[in-house]
Amino acid sequence: MEELTLTTPALLFSAISLILLAYTNRFLAYASVVRGLHSQFKTDPSQLLLGQINNLRKRLYLTRSMQILGITSLLLCVLCMFLIYVEWQTSAEIIFGIALIMLITSLALSVREIQISVRALDLHLSDMEVHR
Repeated sequence: MEELTLTTPALLFSAISLILLAYTNRFLAYASVVRGLHSQFKTDPSQLLLGQINNLRKRLYLTRSMQILGITSLLLCVLCMFLIYVEWQTSAEIIFGIALIMLITSLALSVREIQISVRALDLHLSDMEVHR
């Protein structure tokens, strides 16, 4: 294996930053939907709304986990760069490996969240199919 240099973890900065931006936008969109569903549920409580609310709760928890893992991955990349700087190569390589695993886990949770989102849209569309 080649020696880990400062540029390797630094390359992940832009990728992780863009991913975190996407996660934050997703979270803000969910917050808006939750507020809308909350007021709608207060005026007309229905099973369909309860299903959507439960689905959103799962998605919010997944998004929170995705954000935490992404941020931790970024922090570990910074720590890795520091360890390279102080010439603790073995520790830097271990930390970088953990950062990559956290980023992979974050992305895997993102895939899971997308699957749940599709089910939420199916639930929403099922309401329209009843009227066909």
